[in-house]
Amino acid sequence: MKSAIVIGAGFGGLALAIRLQSAGVATTVIEARDRPGGRAYVWEKDGHVFDAGPTVITDPDCLQRLWKLSGHDMAQDVDLVPVTPFYRLSWPDGTVFDYSNDDADLKRQMDALSPGDWAGYQRFLAYSAGVFNEGYVKLGTKAFESIGDMLKAAPALAKYQAWRSVYSIVSGYVKDEHLRQALSFHTLLVGGNPMTCSSIYALIHKLERDGGVWFAMGGTNKLIAGMVRHFERIGGTIRLGDPVVGIETEGERATAVRTRSGWRGEADAVASNGDIVHSYGLLEGSSRGPRQVKALKRKSFSPSLFVLHFGLEGTFEIPHHSILFGPRYKELVGDIYRGGKLATDPALYLHHPTITDPSMAPEGCSTFYALAPVPHMGKADVDWAVEGERYKEVVLDTLAERLIPDIRERLRVCFHYTPDDFQTDLSAHLGSAFSLEPVLWQSAWFRTHNRDDQIRNLYFVGAGTHPGAGIPGVVGSAEATAGLMLA
Repeated sequence: MKSAIVIGAGFGGLALAIRLQSAGVATTVIEARDRPGGRAYVWEKDGHVFDAGPTVITDPDCLQRLWKLSGHDMAQDVDLVPVTPFYRLSWPDGTVFDYSNDDADLKRQMDALSPGDWAGYQRFLAYSAGVFNEGYVKLGTKAFESIGDMLKAAPALAKYQAWRSVYSIVSGYVKDEHLRQALSFHTLLVGGNPMTCSSIYALIHKLERDGGVWFAMGGTNKLIAGMVRHFERIGGTIRLGDPVVGIETEGERATAVRTRSGWRGEADAVASNGDIVHSYGLLEGSSRGPRQVKALKRKSFSPSLFVLHFGLEGTFEIPHHSILFGPRYKELVGDIYRGGKLATDPALYLHHPTITDPSMAPEGCSTFYALAPVPHMGKADVDWAVEGERYKEVVLDTLAERLIPDIRERLRVCFHYTPDDFQTDLSAHLGSAFSLEPVLWQSAWFRTHNRDDQIRNLYFVGAGTHPGAGIPGVVGSAEATAGLMLA
């Protein structure tokens, strides 16, 4: 293979492009939006820098390896700093818990909250280490191309009861409901329901404890910018603001890519980091596209998000990452994943980057976003053009009650991002923020394959493929896909 075209400049697409270019494959990345990043987009308003998300960076080694492929160092382009605590967790009853990998501090907090659960937490960590080794180390960058690949993984999946949910597994180790929520909410950050998401995702705890939680100074998009800079340094080409309108095929091969501007590029291989339903819908000259679109639409997709970005007058001693649990947990995720109800008591993830990097706001000011999981557009019939303004007030009310009483008086800038925006800006099916829901029957071989089964030079990377969403997940998918392409 001498040349490749990668559609989409998100984390997965850029990681794949860097791997291909580092191996000597002339690679062009085509991005629909005016800036690279995909879901890791960025806005600059009134002196505030707003990351679209994701904002939790774990396993920095998986990123560092992209630079090492060509003998470079990520520190040339990106300044990563550790974040502690990883998260401050709080509940309406006043309980506050700082989660980190500081065992002495964790034991002190757990003993005060629920004497006896420390021993159970230690057993849970042993379980997490086991699924991390089987699910991440061994399988996280391995492509599943046949049912035989899945059968090889079956004994490990059975050993760790992968059919059980993360919440179910956690509940077997700790008794306190606060701790059960504290140890199971992570699945929501990759689009998974803690009550149904495979227990394999408990590996996130091992990932965080060993590798820490990190932040790219200047925001997550500085990491994207660093990846672009490195990709171009080693000879790669990127086209921005030019959406792909068609992938031409001939027989069982993809032959060329066409864009809205009229540009057309031929390549030995085509890979898409775009939404999987949208990507298959781009296929021309083959019945494969319509068949796969129909099949994918029958699958279960992750929820969407309502994200409120805001800048405030003043500075705050609020940690970088906070989780504000609501009065409900099981019932709330049930509303989001099954009932299609828009909650009036949302749980929130609050991102406060200026506690780490004050340069992301004007002097004496702060930058935040508050993220609430909401049903995707196939679950809830919501007119977000109207509901967005109302839900903004729901989120502001929650923040005023729980954390910043005078938040409205301090607002300098405020805007929101809804499921409509995920669908419009990112061509996300149903406005889903994380693509296919991470349940066992949609994992590994049952997820969109990294290489198409029929068009053998058509590849996929990103949240819709194995292993799934989250920065380590999509970067891992790039390694799996690159392995197939370069072989």
